[in-house]
Amino acid sequence: MAFIFIFLDGVGLGREDENNPFYSSSTPAIAKILDGNKLTMGSADKEYINASLLSLDACLGVQGIPQSATGQTSLFTGTNASKILGYHLNAYPNEQLRDVLAERGVFSQLKRNKHTCTFANAYRPGRLKELFAGGVKHYSCSTLITYYAGLEFRSLKDLERGNAVYMDIINDHLRELGYDVKLITPGAAARNLINIAREFSFTLYESFLSDIIGHKGDNHKAEEIVKRIDAFLGSIIDNMNQERDLLLVTSDHGNLENSAVKVHTKNPVPALVIGKNRKRFVDILVSKKDITGVVPAILEIIEATKN
Repeated sequence: MAFIFIFLDGVGLGREDENNPFYSSSTPAIAKILDGNKLTMGSADKEYINASLLSLDACLGVQGIPQSATGQTSLFTGTNASKILGYHLNAYPNEQLRDVLAERGVFSQLKRNKHTCTFANAYRPGRLKELFAGGVKHYSCSTLITYYAGLEFRSLKDLERGNAVYMDIINDHLRELGYDVKLITPGAAARNLINIAREFSFTLYESFLSDIIGHKGDNHKAEEIVKRIDAFLGSIIDNMNQERDLLLVTSDHGNLENSAVKVHTKNPVPALVIGKNRKRFVDILVSKKDITGVVPAILEIIEATKN
């Protein structure tokens, strides 16, 4: 079994109104897998013919608006980082959370159990220089769990060969930054990710463009990104082997689903599950019903199906 984990930063389950680009946009791929429904609060906690959609709490019993450092630490380790600190921490993890990521990051836990794993994202040249020099303070949780597990980072050369995917899916952000890379379609990016995943037991891919756009509060731009995400997910679903692979799409906190505000939301986040053993995976995940349940469910399902 190949487990594919797509992390969409800042995507919650919102209302069915004009401020929610997941409702106002045309999302044919999502509608197809959800039997005609949109990715909204009203569609969650239901079983569909070929998918399950759960709502997961991202507030984690701590007052305030969920933030990236604590949310992603909780999501990628199975530990309630917000409760450890007593508050929600934005941006990059502090020393206390970095210790949690080093010990309990999903990659490190999988490696200790002899499972193969990889981070599919490509990095810009020079982005990791400070990290390997010991400067871990200004890096995201996904980068840190990759670093602490001793996994290989993928470069723009890997991207050119189709052996990585950039966080913007189609490389347009890279081109805006002046890098000479080819613009690709969401479908091509999805096929590249599937090809990567076939070589590993567990593959993580992260797009944080959703959170960047969510902070702009621009519903038109949000709808454009939602359509990109929809096309990407649709191609992932079409190209994966649902009899062999398991796909999880989830997030760390809400944001993009409400264009009326430019900050994170307290909305639950989706956990879209498709493929082999999805009902067994959902049964494990639903026992927690918050983002700390994701890693324990991943570990249990991969361990149970390794043979």
